[in-house]
Amino acid sequence: MAGSCTWLALGILSSVSIFGSVVGCPASEMKLADSRRLPVTWTLDVVSPQPDTANQELVLPGEVRAWYTAPIHSRVAGYVKMWFKDIGARVNTGDVLAEVETPELDQQLERAKHELTKDEAVEALAELTAKRWAALRKLKAVSFEDADEKMGAYKVALAKIVVAKAKVGRLEAFRSFKKIRAPFNGIVTQRKIDVGAFVHAAPFHPTALFEVADIHEMRIYVDVPQPFAAQIHPGMTAALELIQYPDRAFNAVVATTSQSIAKHSRTLLVQLQCKNEDGLLLPGSYVEVRFDLPPNENILLVPTSALVFRDAGSEVAVVGNDMRVTLKRIRIGRDLGTSMEIVSGLSVTDRVVRDPPDSIKDGDIVRTIGPAVACNAHRFRNSRGWLYGKPHRSRLKLVRSRLRRGHVIVSRFEFPLRTLCGRSISRRQ
Repeated sequence: MAGSCTWLALGILSSVSIFGSVVGCPASEMKLADSRRLPVTWTLDVVSPQPDTANQELVLPGEVRAWYTAPIHSRVAGYVKMWFKDIGARVNTGDVLAEVETPELDQQLERAKHELTKDEAVEALAELTAKRWAALRKLKAVSFEDADEKMGAYKVALAKIVVAKAKVGRLEAFRSFKKIRAPFNGIVTQRKIDVGAFVHAAPFHPTALFEVADIHEMRIYVDVPQPFAAQIHPGMTAALELIQYPDRAFNAVVATTSQSIAKHSRTLLVQLQCKNEDGLLLPGSYVEVRFDLPPNENILLVPTSALVFRDAGSEVAVVGNDMRVTLKRIRIGRDLGTSMEIVSGLSVTDRVVRDPPDSIKDGDIVRTIGPAVACNAHRFRNSRGWLYGKPHRSRLKLVRSRLRRGHVIVSRFEFPLRTLCGRSISRRQ
């Protein structure tokens, strides 16, 4: 019984020593392993920023206006006798739109004519008297002062006739405004009077009686944001799209710009012109104006996944010639979905990491590969996540030597090997 216990104790001690030799690792060997460890590296895919070679399409809301638009007011006060043109009617220059009855104006004209007749009679008598006194002055029958007096009265009578004729002419001109006429060829877009309505003489009646628009050619006004103001110039073309004609585009030409930026909106007012022979464009219509702008040489495109958002702002990871990472601050333009416009901060010679890890930082050492290589590479994992590449040969030799000597120290390395001696092992195995 005592001998059996002795042999059991010796077996336990030998097992413990063997287990210690297998699991344990001397401090000198740990230091050797640490001295032969390589710097932590990222093996990542990189791309080059591409210049934006595609034309930019700028779509902005606009408003269609007639070539000419004239609100028609009444020049005289009176009652509407009849209107002859309704909305939508096409009119030519001088066509009568409506006629106004002006009884008060007619009476003023008659009075002015009678006053003119009276002044003409006075002038005739003054002329005859002046001639007689001029003849008597030659005979020295009257004084020179009396003769000059009669001549002055004749000249005053002549002046009164001129004034009376002017008054009559003014009233006759007003009387011609009884008929409201179209100022140019176009269409009647508004009619705000009816028979029997009383109208005031302008400017006491602010509301227009009619509105006539010339639509043979249209003007389109659009506000262009300040960043695109330098790319808009007279002569360039644009496409117009209207909701009521979804399958048709109208061609317009930039005629002029306001040459100033509006303070309230920071936009440039642009005027375009478009032919309207078929009359499909209507004044006041909402329209979408599509400008085809040339590509901006200063804009570069990178994948959207390359962006890194930190507290300092938007950044991208750039790999230098020394294979170290540098995080560069950038200014973002438009989001194009799978790609992003970079306005500043990059050059075409930079190598940008396509999909950088969240923990990447300045100074990290990386190995660059293309998409095709990454798909066929061996995959291994360290404390920063899954990486692609093959383990270093020196690490394979070191692990194999430790295994031959009975020491398992795989967990002491930065990453576990996925293939070792023909079988897979995990990080904690």
